[in-house]
Amino acid sequence: MTERVTGPKSYFPSIEAKYGKTIEEWIDVLRPHAGEKHMDQVAVLKEQGMGHGHANALVHVFRAEHGGAGPEAG
Repeated sequence: MTERVTGPKSYFPSIEAKYGKTIEEWIDVLRPHAGEKHMDQVAVLKEQGMGHGHANALVHVFRAEHGGAGPEAG
């Protein structure tokens, strides 16, 4: 039995389908911006053409799982 994905990760299949990049490719876009504020990271993705909701979900996971929040980040 497969476990149902909930929360921000539930957006990942539609992010990949809509924008044509894998989640890991999007994470790579965010890596140079680790330590920046959440909304600044969202803006980076929006500048690449991603919608706000998808960008917010991806940044949330990035910060939680990939060390995307530095000590000065807010």
